[in-house]
Amino acid sequence: MTDTIAAIATARTPAAIGIVRISGPETLSVADRVFRAKNGKPAADQATRRMLYGQMRTAEGTVIDDGLCVLFPPQSSYTGQWSAELHCHGSPVVLDEVLRSTFAAGARQARGGEFTKRAFLSGRMDLIQAEAVADLIDAETAESAQNAALQLSGALSRGVERVYGDLMDITSRFYAAVDYPDEDIEPPEHRQIADTLTGCRRELQRLLDTFRRGRILKRGIPTVLLGLPNAGKSSLLNALLGYDRAIVTEVAGTTRDTLEEKVCFGGQLLRLCDTAGIRETGDSVEKLGVDRAVAAAEQAGLSLVVLDGSQSLTGGEEAVLTLAEKAEHTIIIINKNDLPQRLDTGAIQERFPNICTLSARTGEGLEELGALIQRLYPTPHRETGALLTNSRQAEAVSRALQAVDRAAAALDGGLTPDAVLTDAEEALAALGELTGKSIREDLVTTIFSRFCVGK
Repeated sequence: MTDTIAAIATARTPAAIGIVRISGPETLSVADRVFRAKNGKPAADQATRRMLYGQMRTAEGTVIDDGLCVLFPPQSSYTGQWSAELHCHGSPVVLDEVLRSTFAAGARQARGGEFTKRAFLSGRMDLIQAEAVADLIDAETAESAQNAALQLSGALSRGVERVYGDLMDITSRFYAAVDYPDEDIEPPEHRQIADTLTGCRRELQRLLDTFRRGRILKRGIPTVLLGLPNAGKSSLLNALLGYDRAIVTEVAGTTRDTLEEKVCFGGQLLRLCDTAGIRETGDSVEKLGVDRAVAAAEQAGLSLVVLDGSQSLTGGEEAVLTLAEKAEHTIIIINKNDLPQRLDTGAIQERFPNICTLSARTGEGLEELGALIQRLYPTPHRETGALLTNSRQAEAVSRALQAVDRAAAALDGGLTPDAVLTDAEEALAALGELTGKSIREDLVTTIFSRFCVGK
């Protein structure tokens, strides 16, 4: 926190505008040496949070670019320290020259996530909000971005803080009554402790229940395409992606390996995995592909089983259907509806209620498939926000919930309040790790290491 840091905050590709960010105690000094405002005033005399026009220069005084500078005082900066942003043309060469000039002026290269880490350490945001910054940058769907924005605004933190405050209230009152017996402080009553624990448990369980949806929102649904050779799996993959990713031929067994791509479809981010056709084969290479298809199916959350509607059932479909049942949801897709239909779906419909008919070649029926996926994975109400999105958050909430459950069981078992409150304090410690009130330095370093440089 005592060093002044600098980094390029925009992508390292040619663009109209690029930004170099500076933060730390010597920000004004660094800005003065790199940026010369057109009005001739030094940085200390400039208005903050205003665009200043001027020139970026090297340590030798050579002009690098005309551009803008914005100064942020600690009380209104992202990091909680003096900060500055230098806006110039987005040439990678220009940005590198400006950054080198900040180093010559006394700044050092910022590490990955160091700006956000400083914001956390200075109390500008808690750890949940800091993780939301990374989620917002990495968001691949509008819903994922909205959830991250809500987390950044404190939607999730407020729920956690309510539980933390309730648990802190009963524990602090108990210890105050014990430590200061002459002050006539009443310890919390049995019923009050029980009601508090019940309310905390309800809120923690609600939070934990959001993790599955939050993980899907952030990472996408692991989706596997299954079927016999030449059923049209690769054609469906290409249709969903909108371009020819997989090779499609009339030769059965063309796909020998798994192909993985992401696509937004049906209101969801699908992590699609196209697989080799499931069948017995003496071809050692194709057999490896079938084995990988089986492994992918066992890890999938959604199975899309592609059947050739222009052919009658052959008996080989049973192995595919049995494999598909391992996923949480299965959709049977009757492909090639642009050809005369021979497939009898009666028995399949009794076993799998989610069926749609389409043509991967023409695209007819894809909307029906999208609607079916949206029904299986409904989008949560946006105003609820506050979805847990990573394992660290879920694990901390789970530990807090278990501690609250132990405290409630101890209370019901007639144990003394001090024994009950020991578990309540464990819950407080877990919630402290969640928000960053109490967390190891090495874990903080690990969390921020996944951030990009400049953020």
